[in-house]
Amino acid sequence: MIDPATLHRFGFAMLLLVLGAFSIFFRMLPVGPMTGGWPPPDLIVLLGFAWVLRRPDFVPVLLFGVLMLVSEFMFFRPPGPGAALAVIGLEALRGRAGLLGEQTFPVEWATVAAVLVLMFVAERTLLAVFFVERAPFGLSLIGLVVNIAVYPLVAAVSVWAFRVRRLAPGEHAAEARLA
Repeated sequence: MIDPATLHRFGFAMLLLVLGAFSIFFRMLPVGPMTGGWPPPDLIVLLGFAWVLRRPDFVPVLLFGVLMLVSEFMFFRPPGPGAALAVIGLEALRGRAGLLGEQTFPVEWATVAAVLVLMFVAERTLLAVFFVERAPFGLSLIGLVVNIAVYPLVAAVSVWAFRVRRLAPGEHAAEARLA
């Protein structure tokens, strides 16, 4: 028999996989103007970051890395640097999840924004060092701002719609019974 807590974690990992697949699918749909406009937020990164800060056990790093790598292939971005930096950012946030759990949401938002900015700078630098063609700086910067601006919405939907919330002290045993 499968432990209910393990089944619960597996269910959320599969939900992350489905949401990531839908995110990739909807970004590939030919709707709206094909040129110009605002770049859409990277929902895979934002969901991963929001979930790992609330429940680090719900986001398997291998699944997150594969989702990021698949999205890079599907959107014709250079495969590897973006996914690797997203995994590094996810793991950096996973290590701070306990500390950020005691802070207010603006501190969490600022921390995620700092990680996103560091990822942005590192990716642009890495691609420049290896002479890989990059998206225009302005468009990439707008994408960064969109990701930072949309994070509170993704975090709110994660908590209210998907019930990905931090556990209170001593709640692990109760979770196993309720899952």
